Amino acid sequence: MKKRVLVAMSGGVDSSAAMLLAMEKYGRDAVCGVTLCLSADHGADEKNCADAKDVCDRLGVPHVSVDARAQFENAVIDYFTAEYFRGRTPNPCVVCNREIKFGLLYDWAKEHGFDRIVTGHYAVIETADGPAYLRRAADARKDQSYVLAMLSQEQLAAADFPLGGMTKPEVRELASSHGFASASRSDSQDICFIPDGDYAAFLKDRCGITDQPGDYIDETGKILGKHKGQWQYTIGQRKGLGISMGKHVFVLDKDAEQNRVTLGDEDGLFRTRVTVTGLNFISGHTADPEKTYTAKLRYAHRPAAAKLTIDGDTAVLTFDEPQRAPTPGQFAVVYDGDTVVCAGVIA
Repeated sequence: MKKRVLVAMSGGVDSSAAMLLAMEKYGRDAVCGVTLCLSADHGADEKNCADAKDVCDRLGVPHVSVDARAQFENAVIDYFTAEYFRGRTPNPCVVCNREIKFGLLYDWAKEHGFDRIVTGHYAVIETADGPAYLRRAADARKDQSYVLAMLSQEQLAAADFPLGGMTKPEVRELASSHGFASASRSDSQDICFIPDGDYAAFLKDRCGITDQPGDYIDETGKILGKHKGQWQYTIGQRKGLGISMGKHVFVLDKDAEQNRVTLGDEDGLFRTRVTVTGLNFISGHTADPEKTYTAKLRYAHRPAAAKLTIDGDTAVLTFDEPQRAPTPGQFAVVYDGDTVVCAGVIA
């Protein structure tokens, strides 16, 4: 039976190029574009849907929209908010991929008779006779395997990332050759629901709160001054602390219960051992404690050599070299070469 394929489209250049490649691979009659409506800003959703539909109309393929605003609010924005108030630093893109783009949308696709979901992510899926493997993209600067590493094997096996072997200039050239206006559009850099990047203002507005002053302390517990609320700071932060110490100081730790923020020298940010919980072995394999892997502690982190010791669904990463500012709430992703081994949340 011929496959039916759902192509997730935002109206941007990557998803538009993914649609072109999906048509080439599966045939025009097999594909349908879909846009997830996620934003409380109806104007933004309408523009994304209109841009995506315009691409589909040009190509002669159907387009649908799916209202996922309530689910996005509950699964992603509520998570984001709660993590900050717990003294942690969340990554909503990882959770959105798992719960919405390959969770809710995957369920919707199955319910409506689609076999596969195509997206414009920069990553590679490889399958043989066994499980699907998630690998880094050819364009290292655009690689998104980190934000996909918490997908389930079922979700990964039903996905297709046609841009994984391409560079961004090649994708833009492909879109341009078909006259898509998105070919020259700049990439989005911020969290989609905080386009200006001001997390503190978003949290204040969402929760109806003002500053919540607390103590800055040093590593001995000595009070150094007052801050505006621990949730307004992140581990490793130096600028915007509002305190003068006569030298550069950095956020070393946060205590949500006591509303305290620990400051100190940058040397205090470095760790060789990092505990990771809630492990997801995306392809079902376990790790070799004698093997040296590489691991990323945040999206923009340069992969660093580490050993991986497993205890149930918890792991300890022991790095060859100390790593700066491992941050509770962020995700750690472990690689064997270019292949994702597992991922979890930094404790």
